[in-house]
Amino acid sequence: MNLERYNRIQEVLKARQPDLTLLLEQVHKPNNVSAVIRTADAAGVHKVHAVWPDEKMRTLSHTSAGARNWVEVETHDTVAEAVRELKSQGMQVLATNLSDSAVDFRDIDYTKPTAIILGGEKNGITQDALGEADQDIIIPMVGMVQSLNVSVASALILFEAQRQRQLVGMYDRQASTLPEETIHRILFERGHPVLAKVAKKKNMPYPPLDDEGQIVADESWWKEMQKK
Repeated sequence: MNLERYNRIQEVLKARQPDLTLLLEQVHKPNNVSAVIRTADAAGVHKVHAVWPDEKMRTLSHTSAGARNWVEVETHDTVAEAVRELKSQGMQVLATNLSDSAVDFRDIDYTKPTAIILGGEKNGITQDALGEADQDIIIPMVGMVQSLNVSVASALILFEAQRQRQLVGMYDRQASTLPEETIHRILFERGHPVLAKVAKKKNMPYPPLDDEGQIVADESWWKEMQKK
């Protein structure tokens, strides 16, 4: 990988926000999933969580390949399981839902660890998910339509979160807050995709990278990589 790409990836990883995420519940349109993941990447989200409507959606075969390379997607069997994991990480869990207790999405403090539940296109957020959330939020609208496409809603909320976090310097860190092993994996897989694919197939570890992103490996590693 060239030095410019190596430095660019490092800068992106420094801005990643591991404590800001989305939970997609039964979102079933591949184009919407793709758009949500692209938005998540643009806002610095490292991982999106999902409860899929069917097994086919688990493959994410139709999502944007570019964005999918940069945003991890963790699948859960139930929304309760997903929320338990998120709350165990100290996150406040918000649900986009028009209710008597809902507050304007801009009134939330997104500098706190935050997960936002977004419901499926057909039926919205399920009662199970609403029961797990800490707070309902709404996007105020003054037209006849009282709901937005899920990808549009995710963009509005995430960029409000980004705005708040930028104001307090959460995107200006000197080093990434991601685990070192995660940083190394991403740098290797995105900087050396062909070699990463072979190493993964052979169940071989990724060797270190030098300050310019070049592989530092002994002769035995290269020989094993070259075997048929």
